[in-house]
Amino acid sequence: MLHPLPLRTTHRQTQLQIPLNNPLSNQFNFEQNYRNISNLLLSLTRSRTLPKGLQVHAHIIKTGFQAIPLISHHLINFYSKTQLPLDSQRVFEETQVKSSTTWSSVISCFAQNELPCVAIEFFHRMLGFGVRPDDHIFPSSLKASGMLSWREFGRSVHCLALKTGFDGDVFVGSSVVDMYAKCGQIRDARTVFDRMPVRNVVSWGGMICGYTQLGEDEEALRLFKEALWEGLDVNDFTFSSVIRVCGNSTLLELGKQIHGLCLKTSYDSSSFVGSSLVSLYSKCGVIEGAYQVFEEIPKRNLGMWNAMLIACAQHAHIEKAFDLFKQMESMFMKPNFITFLCVLYACSHAGLVEEGKHYFELMKEYGIEPGDQHYASMVDLLGRAGRLQDAVSIINGMPMKPTESVWGALLTGCRIHKNTELAVYAADRVFELGQVSSGMHVLLANAYAAAGRYEDAAKARKMLRDRGVKKETGLSWVEQGNCVHTFAAGDRRHPISGEIYLKLKELGGEMERAGYVADTSFVLREVGSDEKNQAIRYHSERLAIAFGLITFPPERPIRVMKNLRVCGDCHTAIKFMSKCSGRVIIVRDNNRFHQFEDGKCSCGDYW
Repeated sequence: MLHPLPLRTTHRQTQLQIPLNNPLSNQFNFEQNYRNISNLLLSLTRSRTLPKGLQVHAHIIKTGFQAIPLISHHLINFYSKTQLPLDSQRVFEETQVKSSTTWSSVISCFAQNELPCVAIEFFHRMLGFGVRPDDHIFPSSLKASGMLSWREFGRSVHCLALKTGFDGDVFVGSSVVDMYAKCGQIRDARTVFDRMPVRNVVSWGGMICGYTQLGEDEEALRLFKEALWEGLDVNDFTFSSVIRVCGNSTLLELGKQIHGLCLKTSYDSSSFVGSSLVSLYSKCGVIEGAYQVFEEIPKRNLGMWNAMLIACAQHAHIEKAFDLFKQMESMFMKPNFITFLCVLYACSHAGLVEEGKHYFELMKEYGIEPGDQHYASMVDLLGRAGRLQDAVSIINGMPMKPTESVWGALLTGCRIHKNTELAVYAADRVFELGQVSSGMHVLLANAYAAAGRYEDAAKARKMLRDRGVKKETGLSWVEQGNCVHTFAAGDRRHPISGEIYLKLKELGGEMERAGYVADTSFVLREVGSDEKNQAIRYHSERLAIAFGLITFPPERPIRVMKNLRVCGDCHTAIKFMSKCSGRVIIVRDNNRFHQFEDGKCSCGDYW
C-alpha cells in the first residue's frame, strides 16, 4: 500500500520544486517534462529519497504521466530500491500498457526484495500474457530460482533461454551459472561456465561461490587464481567468497594476502568483505585482527555485527559480546535470529544461565520466534551448567519436534555430568529420528564409556558400523608459511616425526615435575593403564604443538586447529605445556577457541 501523500505544504516544510509546465500545451513541453520526470525519478532512486519520491509520484498521477510505460518502470524501480515491493506491485497493477520492461521491473523487484515465490508467480503470469522474456527478465527469474533452490524451475528457465537464443548473452549465462551453483548442481554450473563465450565477474563469482558452498575449497581457490590471471576486475562478492574459503580452511597467510589485495582495490571498506575478514581472523585464532577490521569498516551491515559477535563468543570475550549487542540496540540495528544464536552461544560457553534466559525471552520482544537452534542453545546452556532436568523441561516445552542438535546438546550435558540414565533416554529419542550423524552415535558411545560401561559403548560403536557410518578421524593441523602440516593420533608419517616425539618426551618430563598427572579416564576403551598412558600422550593436538615448538620462532603464538573436541586430559596437558615452554598456544576445536598462556586457559576451564 502506498504511503499517504501530503496534501499541502506548510512554511516549515521544504517543498520539492519540479520544473514542469502544462504537459499538454505543446509537444516540446511534453517531451521536456517527460525527460525531467524520468531524470528526477532516477536521481531519487539512486539516493533512496522516499519523501520526495512520493511527491513526484503524486504529480505523475495528477498529470497522467503514469500511462507512459517507461515512467511506470521508473516508479516500480524507485519503490523496489526503497524496499517497498508491495508499492511497486500496486504501480504495476495500475499500469494499463505493460511492456516487457514493465514486467522485467516488477519481477526484478520481487527477486531483489527477497520475495522469490512472488517473482516466479509473476514470471508465469507474464508468459500467460504472451510476453517473451528478455535479457533482463531471465536473470531475475533465475535469481529467484536460486534463492529457493528450485532446480527444476531453474532448469526450465534455462531451456527457455536456449530456445529463444538468449543462452549466449553474458548476463543470462552468468545467472544460469549462479542458479545451478546455488541449487548444488555444481557440474551443471561448470558445464555452462566452460561453454560461455564471454564471462563477467558475476559468472566467475557464482562459480567460485558454488565451490565454496560445497566445501570444494581447493577448486574455488584455483578458479580465483585463474580469474586474476585473466585480468578480471574481482568484486566484493568474489573477494568475500574466497576469504571465506581461507577462513574455513584456516589459511591465515593466504587470507592476509587477499586482504592486502582488497586494500589495493579499495574493497576493504565493503561490509561483505569485512564480514568475511572478521570471520577469517577469528577462525584462524587472531581475534585482534578481527577487532581491527570491524573498527575500520565505516558502514557495518547486520552480517558484520553477527560475525563479530560469534567471534567474541568463540574466543570467550563474553563481556565484549554483550557490549556489542548493546551497541547494536543503541544504533537501532535490529538483531535477527542469527544475532540471538551468537549471544546464546556466548552465554552457554560461559555458564551464564540467567543471562541466557534473558536473551531467549528478549527475542519475542523483537518479534522473533525461537527456532530449534535457539532451543538447542538453551539446552546446551542448561546441560553444561548441570541443570539437566531444566534442560529436559525446555525440550518438553518446545513447540516443534526436537531435532538431532537438541538431543545432542542434552547428551553433551549428560556426558559432562556423568548422567548415563538420562543419556540413554536421550539416545533412544535420537534413534527414533531415523538416520543421524556419526557424531551422535559417538556421543552415546562416549557417554557409556565415561561411565565405565564398556560393553554398552562397544554395542553403540557396533551399531555405528552396522549402519555403515564411519567415525570422523581426529586431526590437528598448523600452518607454516604456505604449507599446512596435519597430524593424527600416534602419527609418525611426518618428515621430522623423530624430533616431534623426542620433544614430547622432554616436555613430558618437565610437565610431570611441574605437577601434571595424566587423566586416563578420557581413553574411552577398556585397556591397561600403560596402554592408556601411551594412547593419550600422543593425541594429534600434542603432536601439532610439539611441531610448533620445534619450528616456530619463540615470539610467535602456536595456533593449532582441530576438527574434533579437545579431550579433558589434553586440555590440562596443554596448560602445563604453555607454562613449561613459556609459549602462547591457541587451540581451536570444533566448538570454540582455547588460548593457553602461563598455565591458564581463556575458557576458565568451563567448556
